[in-house]
Amino acid sequence: MGRSGQGLHLPALARVRAAAPGLLARAPVVAVDPFRARPELPGVVEAGSLEEAVRLSPPARTVVHLCTPPAARENVLARLAGLGYRKIIVEKPLAVDLTGLMAVARIRRRWDLDVTVATHWLDSGLTRRLRAAVRGGRYGELRRIDVIQNKPRFTRSTAALDHPTAFDVELPHALAVVLSLAGGARIAGASSDDMVFERSRVPRLGRARLRLDHVGGVRTEIDSDLTSPVRERRITLEFDRAVLVGHYPCSEADHCAQLRVVRPGGEATRSVFTDDAFAAFLRGAYGRYAGPVSRMHRTLPVQVDTVRLLTEAKRLCDGQGPGALRREEVQGGVR
Repeated sequence: MGRSGQGLHLPALARVRAAAPGLLARAPVVAVDPFRARPELPGVVEAGSLEEAVRLSPPARTVVHLCTPPAARENVLARLAGLGYRKIIVEKPLAVDLTGLMAVARIRRRWDLDVTVATHWLDSGLTRRLRAAVRGGRYGELRRIDVIQNKPRFTRSTAALDHPTAFDVELPHALAVVLSLAGGARIAGASSDDMVFERSRVPRLGRARLRLDHVGGVRTEIDSDLTSPVRERRITLEFDRAVLVGHYPCSEADHCAQLRVVRPGGEATRSVFTDDAFAAFLRGAYGRYAGPVSRMHRTLPVQVDTVRLLTEAKRLCDGQGPGALRREEVQGGVR
């Protein structure tokens, strides 16, 4: 279960159940979380262990939502596979380093797992509109992408070190999106800051910045600040003949996105639309799992490239001092 399981996955599953009757089984969701005690949740049956969950939810007809922190994922994934589960949705990122990525790959190949990573920005209505703008060529060639991810995260970062760096919190969402929009990339620079407040300092969990040079010529900058006083998820695409500025929903409290198109001379149009990306992601994943067997989700290569690039970014920041920025071409980068 975990925090994301209760706060994000369960509410989205309820919305999918309401919107697509018959896609999900009517049985309650079986939850396993030996490390947390919580009040009884409606529509949820708590199991004391994974072995008990097998008796409540047969693996052949079950999709597992693996909501553990990425550093603790390998052992749980192997246990799930050994118990017979094959359809598994995992929280982002897929792994925090190349060692973890290779371990997940070995487990996936050994047990023939169908793994889907929950980077739901790829299923966002805003992302679909941006992708259409890139492919359609209406505004000319894409030249640059800027992403801002501001999200104050002081309490959670100090209460539970479930992510080792700021690169592992919000950046996987944005990185997957820019790779899907502009193609493979090499790292041009990376930097990170500690989280500092009152008398506390949390290493590497304050701010993360990443610069990319895409093989097609597009340049990207991503800035994720977990010490910001405000929440914002903004993406800007600069084309030859227009600038598109999109705002993703910032929380489960509201599922609307916004897109502004600015043309030469300052002419601008603005649209606001419903964008329940996580429910859309789950509906697509369950629809795929209910159909013919697919051995690899279409976005899995992007998820793998995301982990590789983030691993390299963290390596560049290690030992360079706070706020260090270094330019280095990544050998064997994304293609």
